Amino acid sequence: MHWGVGLVSSRSCVVDLSRNQSFSLCWCLGSEDNYSFYGDIVAFPLQDYGGVMSGLGSDSWWKKTLYLTGGALLAAAAYLLHELLAIRKEQEVDSKDAIILHQFSRPNTGVPSLSPFCLKMETYLRMADLPYQNYFDGKLSPQGKMPWIEYNHTRVSGTEFIIDFLEEKLGINLNKNLNPHERAISRAVTKMVEEHFYWTLAYCQWVDNLHETQKMITIPGPLSDLLKWILCHLTKGIVKREMYGQGIGRFSEEEIYRLMEKDMRSLAGLLGDKKYLMGPKFSTIDATVFGHLAQAMWTLPGTRPERLLKGELINLAMYCERIRRKFWPEWHDDNDNSLYETDDSGEDSKTHTPLQDFSFYSRTGTFDDEGTENSISQTPDTDFTGHSLFDSDMEMDEFTDHEQCK
Repeated sequence: MHWGVGLVSSRSCVVDLSRNQSFSLCWCLGSEDNYSFYGDIVAFPLQDYGGVMSGLGSDSWWKKTLYLTGGALLAAAAYLLHELLAIRKEQEVDSKDAIILHQFSRPNTGVPSLSPFCLKMETYLRMADLPYQNYFDGKLSPQGKMPWIEYNHTRVSGTEFIIDFLEEKLGINLNKNLNPHERAISRAVTKMVEEHFYWTLAYCQWVDNLHETQKMITIPGPLSDLLKWILCHLTKGIVKREMYGQGIGRFSEEEIYRLMEKDMRSLAGLLGDKKYLMGPKFSTIDATVFGHLAQAMWTLPGTRPERLLKGELINLAMYCERIRRKFWPEWHDDNDNSLYETDDSGEDSKTHTPLQDFSFYSRTGTFDDEGTENSISQTPDTDFTGHSLFDSDMEMDEFTDHEQCK
């Protein structure tokens, strides 16, 4: 049984897209001019290649039902393909002296992004205190990457190359306090996270917990549920194929989770009781690790990585909370645990503004990470005295001296 796809317009005609290859190509690719072509996408069975009407016959009711179901699925797939491939006239974006960050749209759960690399890049910009503008157009870079940026009409993709570009153009360097040995450790851990730990997270998100991930995706339109189902299952197939090519996908589910646990335990051991991974001050590696751990912390409820984070590896959970509160004050977690609250936390400190879909952001003027000698810098992870809310931030020498003075 062969199937055809057609477009029924109001002009009493049916255009057979499966035959008219030239029209089908033009309809998908579009042109510089704007044309309005209204109609319905239909699918029909073909018993031969004689024409559109040749699919009609005296088949039994169950065959007709099967035809109808198959046609509906095929029409939905064609609609999704049209939505993904049809070129729309893009909104003009002026990137002169402005960083335009292209990334996937916000999920509907309050988490900034389901992509570890998008969250890494946006967190880095906030750490570097660089004003930027989000642009959720869904368009990949010429290299097929997401996220990517525009700056002074220059396009750069790949988070590592974006950071190198910004360091060169703007003189920003979050690693200026690291010695050569610490820089080497930072790069090695970054590669472990991005080239190994990432794939175990992708398996947990898009294969093992696909149903929960599907609920977080936002797709507008009357067929949003169906389109989300199709998109998620297409993504699942892509992830499994790429994981197999990378090598991790050749192992069993239990073996993949064992590899994930080893990476997480390595990160917990490296962090220890430090405030950030490389010491008392944040660096680029913190944006990388946070972007990945945040997926396990807030997008995979009830899964093995989340239970491990909030259980045995609690220092990683506190680390994620510390960064979220410091650099994402508008990111509100409805499941905030009392572990991260103190008695002097007032109601005002629990008021959050929603994440903005399309806005400029800069933390300049909100708080100063360095502070001054004669003033107390109060940040989202400090109380009114300037002391940290987290046990791992406290200097044990100061604690001992305080106890001796009692």
